Amino acid sequence: MSANSSNDELMGRNKPPPLFFSSRRFAVGSAASAAVLAACGSAPGTTTGGASAPATTGNAIELSHWYHQYGEEGTQQAAIRYAEEYSKIKPNVKVTVEWTPGDYGAKLNAALLTPEGPDVFEFSGPILDLVNAGQVADLTDIYGDARSDFNEIGLQANTVGDRLYGVKMIDDMGLLYYRKSLLEPAGIAPPTTLDELGAAIQALNTGQTKGFFMGNDGGVGVMGDMLLWSSGHEYLKDNKPDFNSDATVAAFKKGQEFLAANSGAILSGAPTDWWDPSAFTQNLTAMQWTGLWAMPGIRDAIGDDFGVMPWPAIGAGEGRPATFWGGWSQYANAKRPNVEAAKEYIKWLWIDNTDIQKDWSLAYGFHVPPRKSAAASAEPLKTGPAAEAVTILNQYGRPLFPNWTGAMGTAWGDAVNNILKNNADPKAELDAAAQKVQAELDKQA
Repeated sequence: MSANSSNDELMGRNKPPPLFFSSRRFAVGSAASAAVLAACGSAPGTTTGGASAPATTGNAIELSHWYHQYGEEGTQQAAIRYAEEYSKIKPNVKVTVEWTPGDYGAKLNAALLTPEGPDVFEFSGPILDLVNAGQVADLTDIYGDARSDFNEIGLQANTVGDRLYGVKMIDDMGLLYYRKSLLEPAGIAPPTTLDELGAAIQALNTGQTKGFFMGNDGGVGVMGDMLLWSSGHEYLKDNKPDFNSDATVAAFKKGQEFLAANSGAILSGAPTDWWDPSAFTQNLTAMQWTGLWAMPGIRDAIGDDFGVMPWPAIGAGEGRPATFWGGWSQYANAKRPNVEAAKEYIKWLWIDNTDIQKDWSLAYGFHVPPRKSAAASAEPLKTGPAAEAVTILNQYGRPLFPNWTGAMGTAWGDAVNNILKNNADPKAELDAAAQKVQAELDKQA
């Protein structure tokens, strides 16, 4: 699944698949994504993709709340129910939920440029461009004492300077799933390094069942970020490019070798892409990189015959395991007339109500509630692979820096594609990308 140009500008990423999105992700033009996200239709009490309601009607404040079209059954009805509950507590505030089908990113981007944009909206991606445009309100004050209950890594995605501009709704992550019944008889332990992963892929490849699946692009989009993080480096460090270090260059060289050595054993051309577990549950692959959100479907299909782990470290003693720290956040449109009312609504919905966080994260899909207390008290996350996944997220999850812009994402994505698809020189490509990213950072100074 790749983003189109309008989404690229909004999200700040365009070449790799949008790893920071959850299974509740934008329909960005691919037929597979459109099919997944078409599950929910319009419901009473909502509009779909139209202009927002007027700011006030008589003495009532009207807020429009935009969501993308979720593929998880019950999400739309839950969003409406939350809004109705808030209106009972605040009778002078009417919240209209707007369920936005199709290319949510493009529609949101266009709406935010008009006076009729949404009062409250969800978003998943770098926010610096929105902050610089004065498009999102400062939400630091609504956190209060609850701020310490949100994981600091998760907070980074919404922090610019020392101010918080969004509130997380759900946290998501990627996991390497493996079939116990295939690894154990072959005497293969869950791989902890990239070399061990390559050896396992070869040993588990039977022709009909491939060793590994990480996307129909051959895994280029997934591996770009994972190679960076597993090398022990980040996109940015001290507001400078950190992805062209010697260790990261070496990691990408190893990535090239990994893809070349295992090309015949890595699945490509699956019926659905990496975000869907069908290749794994239908025995097309012994291992797959996909999201936490896929775990209930995997368990329904194969029972307890699976384990999970993070992306492995580059080598013994080198780097670290890694995964992405993704999810969705809520924002208040700073250019709408009822900003304070929108902030109060967001506070009630995603800070005051941990029960709503747990309901939204776990009653319709499978995600981690952003508040630590809510995640700790969520029964489905307390045992087995789900509990392991939460530990992996907290230990190894890496967020996208909020000052990572669209132009930076293009430079990075082009370098990753050239290295992993076209076998270009990693140092030359990463150095060139770093120069472009630094030029963008200089504009921010």
